[in-house]
Amino acid sequence: MSWAAPLRLAMSLGIAPEAFWRLSLKEWRALTETPAAPVLTRTDLSALIARYPDEETR
Repeated sequence: MSWAAPLRLAMSLGIAPEAFWRLSLKEWRALTETPAAPVLTRTDLSALIARYPDEETR
Protein backbone atom coordinates (compact mmCIF):
# COMPACT_ATOMS: atom_id res chain seq x y z
CA MET A 1 0.00 0.00 0.00
CA SER A 2 1.21 3.47 -0.85
CA TRP A 3 1.10 5.93 2.02
CA ALA A 4 1.67 8.93 -0.26
CA ALA A 5 -2.01 9.73 -0.92
CA PRO A 6 -3.15 9.48 2.74
CA LEU A 7 -0.14 11.53 3.85
CA ARG A 8 -0.89 14.22 1.23
CA LEU A 9 -4.51 14.30 2.41
CA ALA A 10 -3.40 14.65 6.03
CA MET A 11 -1.09 17.50 5.09
CA SER A 12 -3.91 19.23 3.19
CA LEU A 13 -5.94 18.97 6.42
CA GLY A 14 -3.08 20.65 8.28
CA ILE A 15 -1.86 17.49 10.02
CA ALA A 16 1.93 17.35 10.31
CA PRO A 17 3.59 14.07 9.25
CA GLU A 18 4.60 13.32 12.85
CA ALA A 19 0.98 13.70 13.99
CA PHE A 20 -0.27 11.63 11.04
CA TRP A 21 1.79 8.63 12.13
CA ARG A 22 0.41 8.93 15.68
CA LEU A 23 -3.26 8.89 14.57
CA SER A 24 -5.27 5.83 15.42
CA LEU A 25 -7.33 4.22 12.69
CA LYS A 26 -10.47 5.48 14.45
CA GLU A 27 -9.13 9.06 14.43
CA TRP A 28 -8.14 8.84 10.75
CA ARG A 29 -11.58 7.54 9.78
CA ALA A 30 -13.26 10.34 11.75
CA LEU A 31 -11.13 12.94 9.95
CA THR A 32 -11.67 11.54 6.47
CA GLU A 33 -15.22 10.25 6.76
CA THR A 34 -17.44 11.26 3.87
CA PRO A 35 -20.99 12.33 4.61
CA ALA A 36 -23.62 9.67 4.09
CA ALA A 37 -25.49 9.80 0.80
CA PRO A 38 -29.05 11.09 1.03
CA VAL A 39 -31.73 8.44 1.33
CA LEU A 40 -33.62 7.71 -1.87
CA THR A 41 -37.30 7.84 -1.01
CA ARG A 42 -40.07 6.05 -2.90
CA THR A 43 -41.21 9.44 -4.25
CA ASP A 44 -37.68 10.20 -5.49
CA LEU A 45 -37.44 6.76 -7.09
CA SER A 46 -40.80 7.19 -8.82
CA ALA A 47 -39.69 10.58 -10.17
CA LEU A 48 -36.48 9.02 -11.54
CA ILE A 49 -38.40 6.16 -13.15
CA ALA A 50 -40.77 8.66 -14.79
CA ARG A 51 -37.89 10.80 -16.00
CA TYR A 52 -35.73 7.93 -17.26
CA PRO A 53 -38.05 5.10 -18.26
CA ASP A 54 -36.61 1.78 -19.38
CA GLU A 55 -36.60 1.30 -23.13
CA GLU A 56 -38.43 -1.71 -24.45
CA THR A 57 -36.14 -4.25 -26.08
CA ARG A 58 -37.31 -6.26 -29.07
